[in-house]
Amino acid sequence: MPISPLPKLHYAKLTDLHEDTLRKRGIRLLMLDFDNTIVPYTTDIPTGEMLAWLEHMKALPDIQVCVVSNSHNGRVPTISRELGLDCITYARKPFGKGIRQCLKKYGVPADQAALAGDQIYTDILGANGTGVLPILIDSIHNHNLWLKARHLLEVPFIAIARRKYQ
Repeated sequence: MPISPLPKLHYAKLTDLHEDTLRKRGIRLLMLDFDNTIVPYTTDIPTGEMLAWLEHMKALPDIQVCVVSNSHNGRVPTISRELGLDCITYARKPFGKGIRQCLKKYGVPADQAALAGDQIYTDILGANGTGVLPILIDSIHNHNLWLKARHLLEVPFIAIARRKYQ
C-alpha cells in the first residue's frame, strides 16, 4: 500500500461523520481512534452529542464500530466497555498491527473499512498504509505544547488533501 499522510475525508468533529457517507464508499467497518477523537485526553466522559452519535452508529445493521487505539493504559478498554464498544489497544499506529487485527476480527477487507482519528502521523498514515479509508477528525482539545506543535506540522497535509479530495 502507498504510504500517504493525506486524509480522504476531513471533519471538524466525529459526530459530523454520517453513515450515508460511509455507505456510499462501501464501508462496513468503522475504526475509531479514542483520545482526542471520542474524548479529550483530559476527561473520560464523552459529551451528550458524542454518546448519542455512538449509540446511533452502534445500532446500524450494516456498519460495525470498533475503537483502535495506541493507548497502553486501562482507561481506553474500561471506557470502551462502558460505551459498549469493542476495543483494540497497543495498535501501534501508523504500523498496521492493530488495524489488521481489527480487520481480521470483523472479517472485513481493508477496502470496506475506514479509520477516523485526529492524528495524521498515526491514524492517517496507518489507514493509508493498510488500504483503509483515512478520515481525519480535528482534535477535540490540543491541551499541551506537543499537541499544538503536532497540529501545526499537519496543516500543510490538510491543505493538500483539501485541494486534492474535496
